[in-house]
Amino acid sequence: MASSSQLDAGASARTRIATRLLPFLFLLYVANYLDRTNIAYATLGMKGDLGLTDSVFGTASGIFFIGYLGLQIPGALLVERWSARLLLAITLITWGALTTLTGFVRTPMELYGARFLLGAAEAGFFPGVIVYLSHWFIYQDRAKAVARFMAAIPIGFMIGGPIAGTILGVHWLGITGWRWLFLLEGLPAIVLGLAAVFVLPDWPNQARWLQPDERDWITARLAEERRAKAHLEHAKIWQALRQPAVLVLTAGLFFTYSGGYAFWFWFPTMLQRFTGWTDVQRIGWVGAIPFVAGLIGMLILGWSSDRTGERRWHFAIPQLTAALALGVWFFIPHSNVLLIAVFTLVGFGTVAYLPSFWALPSAFLSSSAAAAAVGFINCTASIGGFVGPKIIGNLSQRNGSFNSGFIFMIACWTIASLLVLLCPRPVPEKKRQD
Repeated sequence: MASSSQLDAGASARTRIATRLLPFLFLLYVANYLDRTNIAYATLGMKGDLGLTDSVFGTASGIFFIGYLGLQIPGALLVERWSARLLLAITLITWGALTTLTGFVRTPMELYGARFLLGAAEAGFFPGVIVYLSHWFIYQDRAKAVARFMAAIPIGFMIGGPIAGTILGVHWLGITGWRWLFLLEGLPAIVLGLAAVFVLPDWPNQARWLQPDERDWITARLAEERRAKAHLEHAKIWQALRQPAVLVLTAGLFFTYSGGYAFWFWFPTMLQRFTGWTDVQRIGWVGAIPFVAGLIGMLILGWSSDRTGERRWHFAIPQLTAALALGVWFFIPHSNVLLIAVFTLVGFGTVAYLPSFWALPSAFLSSSAAAAAVGFINCTASIGGFVGPKIIGNLSQRNGSFNSGFIFMIACWTIASLLVLLCPRPVPEKKRQD
């Protein structure tokens, strides 16, 4: 039985680690989403300059995920076997430099190449951070740490719109605003990458800001967890990947990503075309509204899902809300106010599902199997980030409207909901043996 001093050391270690690491990792993920999605706003200026069609823009947006898909697993392995601090630093500096260089592209092919390389550069970041968190947070704290880290997604979109709208309006040194958007937004990633070398220790035993008893406690607890799972790890990985529920979740997330990234990348263009606004600053500020709703929904539904233990409907309800909102748009009088209301509900639906979905693997798999499943699901489903924007671009160019694209997104979110609802109900903790 643990002594009171050990319990005190454990509590203070957990608090100190969360306070030291999570805010910085959160900033890194905000920078990640700014650089990944700034093309959504840059296109408001670059399409005319580069002569981009909707189909070309859809390909340029989505090709990021082709490069992203291939290097996720190697990045995670390097964090585990080499150095998280150095890998994350190199990743940030590389993608920041590539974002900056995107400001110099002159042709669609150059844009394709820049986006592909950006995806490859960012590929190891998310799985690398997930592995890094397992080096610092005990199992009971890991899900909360991931949730706090992933809150950067809606916040990245919330601040990205107003920032992009402001930068797009400048014309410094004879350089257009969309080029400045890439040039400037790559710099924070470079600076944060350099800072990561000094801010992120690889392991608790390297953290000088932990007290010796705190360092000993967290090191011992994490080592105990690894020993308990060591004899199961190989078998659990292959068992997880063969589970029908894992395949269903992967398919569900694929459709979620297909619809979600289609909306995220095309949202500023849709807002401009439907409203007729030419003021990019207004588009940027209004563009933040759906993601405010997404963040609020993410926090409320995440709390509700943890309180009730229910996951599937907490995933399905936001997705179906987004689908229903777009469906209603076909039958109501069109106005800018109603358009923003519809897009706000879509923004809610494309973000609020995150905590519930990523809690699902551990709801029906043991912890070691769930870890393998999370990596497989995210890696495989990411291809939806290419498929969705590309299809929307092709449909828009072919039909001259977004109506077919709306139907595509409605179908994606409906299918995703049905698939996830087919997953088994959560198994009570006492019945799950690791």
